[in-house]
Amino acid sequence: MPSAREYDYTRAYIGLGSNLGDGRSLISLALGELDSECRVRLLRRSSLYVSSAWGIEDQPDFINAVAELDSSLPAEDLLAVLLAIEKKAGRVRNSVRWGPRTLDLDLLLYGQEVLQLQGLEVPHPRMHLRGFVLLPLMELVPEIEIPGIGSARKCYEGLQVQRVEKIV
Repeated sequence: MPSAREYDYTRAYIGLGSNLGDGRSLISLALGELDSECRVRLLRRSSLYVSSAWGIEDQPDFINAVAELDSSLPAEDLLAVLLAIEKKAGRVRNSVRWGPRTLDLDLLLYGQEVLQLQGLEVPHPRMHLRGFVLLPLMELVPEIEIPGIGSARKCYEGLQVQRVEKIV
């Protein structure tokens, strides 16, 4: 069996969010879980940000961050890891889209790939519309380009005002 150093790695970015329970602790838990995966290297994480809820606005504010990692897992397998971490943190998926949640992990970018698979679309299909994704992403990579969309900075500058504030 090859060692972790023998795998080819792809740079990926993960969006992290929480608005139920202790969001800071849940995001730390998720980062620790990602870092413990043998075929994932957690490289950096953004600061934490607080933002108003997106989609369904009548719910608590979110704590958000973005993590930069290298992974030798295919995108579908990396998504499975993210879903398992959400479940471990008490996430219950129901039919309410954009509702409150203990932990939300989104695969935002996977290298320069553009994927449309059942249950997975990369780049994340709404990331360019969300200031709470773009600001922490640009903190890590100020001039990042979103495949098939363009500059994250230009996307952010074109957004309607969204409350997103750096907290840590």
